[in-house]
Amino acid sequence: EYRWPGGAQKIETPDPSRSFIRFHGGRGATMAPAAKEFYEDQKNLNKLCNFLRSTDGPAVREAIMMDKRVYYIKGEKLVNFMVEPKKGTKWPKELPRFSSRPEAITVCKELCNIQYIHRSEKVAKGELEVARVRDFDESAYFTWIYEGDMTNKNLMTTALIIGFLCCTCFPIWPNFLKVFVWYMSVSLLIFIFFLVTLRAVVFLFVWIIGYEMWFLPNLFDESLGFCESFVPVISCEKTKDGQLMYRVGVFVAFSSFCYWAVTQPSEFDGFVKGQGDFIKDLYAGTLLSDISQKDKENIDKPKMPSLEDLLKKLDSEDEEEKELSEEEAAEALLNSLVEDSEDIDDEEE
Repeated sequence: EYRWPGGAQKIETPDPSRSFIRFHGGRGATMAPAAKEFYEDQKNLNKLCNFLRSTDGPAVREAIMMDKRVYYIKGEKLVNFMVEPKKGTKWPKELPRFSSRPEAITVCKELCNIQYIHRSEKVAKGELEVARVRDFDESAYFTWIYEGDMTNKNLMTTALIIGFLCCTCFPIWPNFLKVFVWYMSVSLLIFIFFLVTLRAVVFLFVWIIGYEMWFLPNLFDESLGFCESFVPVISCEKTKDGQLMYRVGVFVAFSSFCYWAVTQPSEFDGFVKGQGDFIKDLYAGTLLSDISQKDKENIDKPKMPSLEDLLKKLDSEDEEEKELSEEEAAEALLNSLVEDSEDIDDEEE
């Protein structure tokens, strides 16, 4: 029995692979397997690798090795993350934490032995090659071979293939599905337009009074995931110094627009009416009014010429050949007349 710096006591049980921590104050104790013995199980090691390869794991870099894109990390950074993860990392509850660097290094060596990672060497910027030495070393670089659970990736790939096939078969879709897709696309387009406009208007109003407030500030951040793009909902910060003149200019321009909208109701009402007609045309599909209704209905059908069109085309070709033959005959007659006149002139001489 010994005392930890945090004030807890570790009491060894008859089973050396299990221990429990008893905190001062007489509260109950919790049982947890030791990290070294826990990660000797292949399934538990896979869970650890799934966590390390996830977005909550340590940062990795991309490189090219053997004409393939790979992800690599330095051994020291991997051990540091396993012993003391970065701030804000949610360590899985089912995985015991590493209490010392030797425990983490032992697990890293096991990852090398089962070829979940392998040692690499840098040969150029962004290019790696397999190292001859296979032992784990904190100063070396290691490339991930373990790809994790492929179930989600396979499902996403299958969904992508099915979606692609459905898109290519769009001409043979039922008409009600085409109309549904059209309404959904138009609704999504209008929603995004109004959302962006609302964010800009709210930012403008608050920025004029000296604050920068964004609704869904991370909405268009491509580096974040889907759920993270909606967090936080609102961000508000005080504007930087030196923007007073810009805010006054924007306020004057906005006030001028409001004055114009009030004093010229006919023009502004016409603008609003035009926008309303545009949205109605979008949903009704009448933006391209110069196309006949028959062409709209047959827009997805293959363009095959009818028998009547083929006959007309043959008649037009025959007429062209006939006109061409008449022109050739007239030209030949003219040439013969010229030759006869030349012969007559030669006889007279």
